[in-house]
Amino acid sequence: MFYSTINHFWEEIMKTMKRITVLFFCLLMSMALIACGSAAGSADAPAAASDKPADVATLNIAYQYGLAYAPAIICQQKGLIEKAYKEATGLDVKVNWNQMSSGADINTGIASGDLSVGFMGVAPALTGISKGVGYKIFTNLSGQEHGLITYKSDISSLNDLAGSSEQIALVNTGSIQHIILGLALDSIGLDAHALDSNIVAMKHPDGMAALESQSIACHLTSNPYIYKERDNSALHEIDEVKNVWSADRSFIVGVASTELQSDAPELYDALCKGISEAVSMINSDLSAMAEITSEFNGNTLEDEIKYLSAGKYTTETRGLFELATFMYEKEFLEKGFDSYSDIVFANVKGD
Repeated sequence: MFYSTINHFWEEIMKTMKRITVLFFCLLMSMALIACGSAAGSADAPAAASDKPADVATLNIAYQYGLAYAPAIICQQKGLIEKAYKEATGLDVKVNWNQMSSGADINTGIASGDLSVGFMGVAPALTGISKGVGYKIFTNLSGQEHGLITYKSDISSLNDLAGSSEQIALVNTGSIQHIILGLALDSIGLDAHALDSNIVAMKHPDGMAALESQSIACHLTSNPYIYKERDNSALHEIDEVKNVWSADRSFIVGVASTELQSDAPELYDALCKGISEAVSMINSDLSAMAEITSEFNGNTLEDEIKYLSAGKYTTETRGLFELATFMYEKEFLEKGFDSYSDIVFANVKGD
């Protein structure tokens, strides 16, 4: 009885093993057939993995407020960078535009790697290059008039402000407006930093509102606010600032990370081409471009055309190295530059 049970047990094991062997053999045959089918298909069509589209390139850009940034707005609205990149490579690029309040914020974004491109006043751009943030200027954007406006009848010169406690609103210390104030002070023989303690940091629209409410004594500003303030009969202008600064000088520039320029040359070239095309569009059909920018600035089309035509839009810099030298000599910069090429990429023209 015992041996009979054992024999029966082994017979069942052998049957089970045979079934497993047959199933395993069938599985191997199926896998072979699938492999052959895939191999045959690869001769006529790409494999599934190659059907997956390549990752879309991304470009993160920051700009600020005002008509000085008009070419950047046109470039954004017309998709000019995307167009240029598509024409050059046949590929798409996703461009993310971020509006920020100051050049200092943009410097932080580029230093952290969150941004590759920024548009800002020439002074914070020079400061960023001097401090080794990791970018250079890739284009000029615009030149704009500046002026110092007050409501106070007893202020007619910077000499009247020197040694006083009167507050002057401008974007920020270290901004291009701060440097322009320094230029104006220097032009009449005063220390370029003589009014540093009088500065109150305010965005352009806030500064205009504070001046009109007589919360501050003076406002140093640019397009379009300078024209609105000049039209206000309750205000008058202090001449020294407009005497040292004109729309012919570089005011807003574009900076790009050195990594973008070296590691993604086709994307860098598309960026340069897109901005250049936007500048050309403003210069060739200003009225049509004003229709686009007026939607962002809240001005009537008539006023927008007036303000837009007051600026100078070009990709070539003007007075850049001269300003950098002044900033270093007057201790607005800790480190100076030996040449123009220290500040700009090789494609940039100007001085």
